[in-house]
Amino acid sequence: MTEFTGELIGTMILIILGGGVIAGANLKHTKAEGSWVLITIAWGLGVAMGVYAVGELTGAHINPAVTLGLAAVGDFEWGKVPMYIAAQLTGAFIGAVLVFFHYLPHWAGTEDPMAKLSVFSTDPAIESPISNLLSEIIGTFILVMGILFIGANEFTDGLNPLIVGLLIVAIGMSLGSTTGYAINPARDLGPRIAHAVLPIPGKGGSNWGYSWIPVLGPSIGGIYGGLFYQAIFEASPNLPFWLMSALIIAIMTASMKVELNKVKKA
Repeated sequence: MTEFTGELIGTMILIILGGGVIAGANLKHTKAEGSWVLITIAWGLGVAMGVYAVGELTGAHINPAVTLGLAAVGDFEWGKVPMYIAAQLTGAFIGAVLVFFHYLPHWAGTEDPMAKLSVFSTDPAIESPISNLLSEIIGTFILVMGILFIGANEFTDGLNPLIVGLLIVAIGMSLGSTTGYAINPARDLGPRIAHAVLPIPGKGGSNWGYSWIPVLGPSIGGIYGGLFYQAIFEASPNLPFWLMSALIIAIMTASMKVELNKVKKA
């Protein structure tokens, strides 16, 4: 198996299990009932299974933000980044298509277009682009830094995929309720493309106006998570770390100004 195929399969597994639980929770006439706890646990197990499946072959990034974060600190070859991201996007698209086929009888019986879109992609609880972007940055920052923490502990050998899965559960429960915690550009973009092209009855639009946030936010957060770990825990700060720190502070400041202005106008 090639590295491309490995990343494709690992990401496909993630989306089948992650998108599948959202479909079971949100579509009509299934035997599941919606629960945020249920969704976060299934996403965590989906990540764990994807990592167990291909970790020995590819390192199981199954997330462009992880690939970018590792490359930013020299733990992954930049030359392989485009290939890994292409594999992850392809796997996410295929996984979403398989979820569509698995739940074929349930699309027509579900009237709410947003319930259908949520199976494929994320959307914010409160639409506020800069704050939504910041949420995705923070969640992915914790993800990549957490992965590096886990890898630094020898006692986790063999348990790493499960521990990473629990990290996903913790992020989902603690930080995910603002935007649906994409924390993975492929997880959102690949299935969103699938939503756009699949013949889903009454599906509505694919909300492309929001789609840049779950791509850009996790990319920034993933890179900064790697640079922060390198700068603070390995005592090796560099110019990219300081530049990214300035960018994060600027986004936080802009977000605060926007939200305070809303309060003043209310």
